[in-house]
Amino acid sequence: MLRPLIEEDAKLMLEWMHDPDINCWFQIDFSEYVEQQALDFIRKANETNGSKTQYHYAITEADGKYLGTVSLKNVDMVNRNAEYAICMRKEGMGKGLAFRATQDILKIAFDELKLNRVYLNVLSDNTKAIALYERSNFRYEGEWRAHLFLNNRFCSLKWYGLQREEWLNGKDNAK
Repeated sequence: MLRPLIEEDAKLMLEWMHDPDINCWFQIDFSEYVEQQALDFIRKANETNGSKTQYHYAITEADGKYLGTVSLKNVDMVNRNAEYAICMRKEGMGKGLAFRATQDILKIAFDELKLNRVYLNVLSDNTKAIALYERSNFRYEGEWRAHLFLNNRFCSLKWYGLQREEWLNGKDNAK
């Protein structure tokens, strides 16, 4: 389930931000973030939701407890595309929630916003995330080799995209 982010989510957001097993997959080092920074993100997300440039939602189960965030960022209504992003707390992993949240945010992107394309990038060795993206019918588009210097090593980024027509044709086939 998706819902707007609320201030009570901040402490649980810090959980994944400070978890080295999760934080290692991001281009931003969240390990030093404090609660005020999480609160600032939530406030800004709620101010910009609906602004046509950013959409951030909490991923929850039926009880409404925050388990992660899914986003459309850099929404470009002229070129009709946006960047997809997702992060999950360990408690939410392995339940199919990331897949359902991805389908929900793609529905917003393609049905409500009428975008033509949603794209993402992922560290090339993040096999769990890549499996989610491919299961969600994102198509591999290429790799930027040794593009980032993270965790004392050069890392490559894989790029994926999904076009509206592909989503419409494949949404019943998403596994």
